[in-house]
Amino acid sequence: MPYLERPLGDTLTAMTASRSFVLVSTLIACAVSAQSVPPPPALVAHVAFPTGASSPLGEQIANLLADPAVSRAHWGIAVTALDGTPIYGLDEGKLFRPASTNKLFTTATAMALLGPNSTVKTTVSFQPPAANGTVTGDVTLVGSGDANLSGRTIPFVRPGTVAAGQPPADPLRYIDELAAGVAKAGVRHVTGDVVASDWPWEPYPQGWGTDDLLWGYGAPVSNLAIDDNEVLLTVTPGALHEPATVTLTPDIGYYRIQSTVKTTEGGSPGGVVPHRDAGEKILHVDGLVPVGHPYVTEIAVDDPPAYAAFALRKKLEEHGITVDGTVRARHEFAGDPDNFLQESKTPLPVGLTRLPTIVDYLHGSRPVVVTHVSPTLAEDVMVTLKVSQNLHAEMMLRRLGHAFGADTGEQYSTFAQGARVVRQWLMDAGIDGDDFTFYDGSGLSAKDVVTPRAQVQLLAYATKQTWFPLWKAALPVGGIDGTLGSRFKDSSLKGHLFAKTGTLGESRALAGYVDCASGRQVIFSIMVDDHAPGNPADHGVMDKIVAAIAAAN
Repeated sequence: MPYLERPLGDTLTAMTASRSFVLVSTLIACAVSAQSVPPPPALVAHVAFPTGASSPLGEQIANLLADPAVSRAHWGIAVTALDGTPIYGLDEGKLFRPASTNKLFTTATAMALLGPNSTVKTTVSFQPPAANGTVTGDVTLVGSGDANLSGRTIPFVRPGTVAAGQPPADPLRYIDELAAGVAKAGVRHVTGDVVASDWPWEPYPQGWGTDDLLWGYGAPVSNLAIDDNEVLLTVTPGALHEPATVTLTPDIGYYRIQSTVKTTEGGSPGGVVPHRDAGEKILHVDGLVPVGHPYVTEIAVDDPPAYAAFALRKKLEEHGITVDGTVRARHEFAGDPDNFLQESKTPLPVGLTRLPTIVDYLHGSRPVVVTHVSPTLAEDVMVTLKVSQNLHAEMMLRRLGHAFGADTGEQYSTFAQGARVVRQWLMDAGIDGDDFTFYDGSGLSAKDVVTPRAQVQLLAYATKQTWFPLWKAALPVGGIDGTLGSRFKDSSLKGHLFAKTGTLGESRALAGYVDCASGRQVIFSIMVDDHAPGNPADHGVMDKIVAAIAAAN
């Protein structure tokens, strides 16, 4: 039976903000088609990890960590066989910041509960047009968590495998597809606005650094994500001492650029400084760019639903549809963030139950609906893990919260409900609830903590699941692709390491599977906190520890 989800974005198209969540709760409470997910078989109870330098592996790791360049950092290591039997541990029960290895927990939960083949819909709805093509009222764009409304190639392809010189796909191609569908329905004129509806507006999880929010990797989270909620900023040098050319891709007129960048003879492209004031639609770009060295970076879109509405109006006009009104986003604000821990750690009263979809009921007042269906969850998980895409992991977390959170309050934290579902699933699988606390789905939050023991237990549990081959295939491969593409290239581990990386400030992590010298495969988690700022020595030592694990097993 297919997995069902509750697309809260859809509720906002047909309900007023003050009543939407009450009606949704009533519909859910009255539903008779909810499906209970059987709890996964629990892991075996904790078994002590062999520690110390008494074994050859332990002695080798102790020598590596005695290096003065890394000895003052806090290290945690866990190694097990594929069945979870402990092989080696060092502070494996202590808490560390997972950074992007947090994505292992989010994506595994999503694969188990939503299902590898699950999809979501993005829709445009409106009243039937009159004979002359006029729609009275608004055109409403509703998303329910499709993270791939972009020019990205799906399924994921390794860099370099696309034919050289092939033009990049239009990042607005699916918005154009929806606009074309509206035109095909006979619409030529809209008297109202172009409106984009969001699920509860909670763009940033707790613990995200303010210095991350300008950049693409810190893009705000929403149910509508056009081209990863970012725009590509390119600063092209001009003649020496002359102004540089600054462009955005895609450029739909949402932002206005104010640039003072001049072209210089030498230096680094890092001399370019983009910045944006809160609430402004002006992107300021200052600094210097050297001749022959363009500056390129991703800039986060500040209000993704508003940007999506803006993009849809532009595409509607390109398809010959005039719009009398404006563009606007409809935001429903989330609950009290101060209750995050209490909300996220509250056990689900009826276990993990899939809530029925109510999209058809909610579109009853706007019977004309143009729909785009997302790639499968498994395809999105591959993108998320290979390139460590933060936004995609956060959208997955929200999909989990909407589909299984079973909250009946008027307002709630979307992140807390997602974290609540992940926590329930992990504890049902036998992972100690004291071994992790997650504030987000990507690991960008500095408040996330997890033990190496919990990571290897998750990795061991995953090997027994039907979705494991797809999930493992999504992990970066040492020396081959993803965030491990440049590591282990000249090593015997090239093509034999399947793991998730993590970097956040002075924290680093690596967890996954490695093929060993004996021919067997083992599971490992290596985590380090509070290494010296600006010192990459822990990176090299971490790779040497992986090599030592592979050689010793």
